Amino acid sequence: MKPLSEEQALNRLAALCSQAEYCQGDMMKKMEQWGLADDACSRIIDYLVDNRYVDDSRYCRCFVEDKIRYNGWGRRKIEQALYAKQVSASIYRPILDEVPAETYVDILRPMLTQKWRTITGRNDYERSQKLIRFALGRGFDYDIIRRCIDGITSLPDD
Repeated sequence: MKPLSEEQALNRLAALCSQAEYCQGDMMKKMEQWGLADDACSRIIDYLVDNRYVDDSRYCRCFVEDKIRYNGWGRRKIEQALYAKQVSASIYRPILDEVPAETYVDILRPMLTQKWRTITGRNDYERSQKLIRFALGRGFDYDIIRRCIDGITSLPDD
C-alpha cells in the first residue's frame, strides 16, 4: 500500500467521521497506521476538531450510553475502555457522574438473576462469590453489586 498524502488522509478521515462517532485517539491510531508524519497528524486533528467531525465529549456520551444499554457494562469497565482510547479523564468523568446509580442497578439485577441460576457451588456463599467476581468483571462497583446480590441469593433454585 502506497503512503497517503495529507489531503487523502484528511478526506478519508472526514468521510469516516461523517458515518460514525470517533474520538481523537481513534483518528491518531488510523494516521499512525497509514504512516503520516506527526505534524500532518496534528494539522488533520485540528481540522477535524474545528469542523466538528471529531468531538470527544459527544463521542464519550454516545459511548457511555451504548456500553451501558447494549453491553451491560459498569462504570469501571467504561472508564478503562475510554482510557484505552486516550479520551481525557476530564471529559469522561463528568459524563459518567451524570449516570445515576439506579441505572446500573437496573442493568445489573436481571443480569445477576439470570447468572445465579447457572452458577454451581457447594453453598450459597461460594455461589455469591462467583457472582461478585462476574459482576466485577463487568465493571460494576462493589456497593452496587452488594445491593443487587442481597435480594438474589434468597431466590429459590429452578
